[in-house]
Amino acid sequence: MNAMMKTVAATALGALAGVLATFWWNSAAPAPAVEDTAAEPLYWVAPMDPNYRRDAPGKSPMGMDLIPVYADSADAAATGTVRITPAVTNNLGVRTAEVVMGRLPSLISTVGYVQYDEDQLQHVHPRVEGWIETLFVNASGDPVSRGEPLYTVYSPTLVNAQEELLLAWRRDDPALIKAASERLEALRVPPEAIRTLRDSRTVSRTVTVTAPQDGVVDTLQVRQGMFVKPGMETLSIASLAHLWVIGEVFEHQATQVQVGDTVRIQLDFAPGRAWEGKIDYVYPTLNTRTRTLQVRVRVPNPDHVLRPGMFAQLEVATTPGEQRLLVPREALIRTGSQSRLVLALGEGRFKSVAVETGRVGREQAEILAGIAAGDRIVTSAQFLIDSESSKTSDFLRMEEHTRAAREQMDDHSGHAREHTR
Repeated sequence: MNAMMKTVAATALGALAGVLATFWWNSAAPAPAVEDTAAEPLYWVAPMDPNYRRDAPGKSPMGMDLIPVYADSADAAATGTVRITPAVTNNLGVRTAEVVMGRLPSLISTVGYVQYDEDQLQHVHPRVEGWIETLFVNASGDPVSRGEPLYTVYSPTLVNAQEELLLAWRRDDPALIKAASERLEALRVPPEAIRTLRDSRTVSRTVTVTAPQDGVVDTLQVRQGMFVKPGMETLSIASLAHLWVIGEVFEHQATQVQVGDTVRIQLDFAPGRAWEGKIDYVYPTLNTRTRTLQVRVRVPNPDHVLRPGMFAQLEVATTPGEQRLLVPREALIRTGSQSRLVLALGEGRFKSVAVETGRVGREQAEILAGIAAGDRIVTSAQFLIDSESSKTSDFLRMEEHTRAAREQMDDHSGHAREHTR
């Protein structure tokens, strides 16, 4: 028994000696030089509660050592910053574009309608009382040519005027001839009718009224056998050689259009075909019903393809604005209270920022504040990233309030403990 005890004791002493020798060797050996490349921690957090943060090492409320957080791990915690892996970025189809300086090509897209050129609208009025004996046009829209008869009218006044001219010719009185001829011209008797009267020396019972221009009958106010008198409109003739296109421009775009701007016109009935013209008049008042400003474009129509009443789509090329930051229009995220863009910060990091917008064109938008030239912004899948960024921002704001409240509670607890002591 004593021998066994001695053996165990010797074994234990040997093991202890080995441990002591190893410890002495490691203590005596010089420690390898380690380059201090670790960055300084930003803050320390509790292992079980990331909302509990401190500026120095210490213990958490649960008695556990605080964990340091470095810059690399804090990027994801930056307010509104979202980190996405390359695989997820590729699956989402995220595309980016660079913010550039330039002039917004102001192209206003709007609608309008075709109507007659009122400058080429001719109204026919009788100069004397009488009865329409023969009407050569039957309805509105009938085509007419210059000099073509419109109707014949019987008027005692015209008969008397012809007789006065015949009497002046018989007397060979130049003064009477001139006065009688001018009276017939004032009553709008065609020069051909006056020459026929001079050659035949026979008074015509009726006088034929002819079309003053080529075009179509716009309005027809009389019928055969009706009594007409001066001041009454019998019909009107509109030309199809040139037409007006009246465009409707929104109120906020009113200051961008001016006389001389080029307009491209397309109609649904002729896909692939376009007409071009220039704004020749900007109306001085807005339409109170639609809150739009009307602009007028005069368009040649030699083949008479355009018809009044047609609906048209207009693109107005206005004067470019000042040098501004420009971004693709599809990159803008518009909410009820603000406009936002998603910045691509690199290395899979994204952040949604509020911006102030200027004019918005067909393909680009002006940015007045919120970003800088050279920044990269997300142009696709930005809505999903924005929702995540906004959620992170809201969470961190609540987190900051929670952390402040907890720090305040800790301070009160510390003061209470000191007071108890």
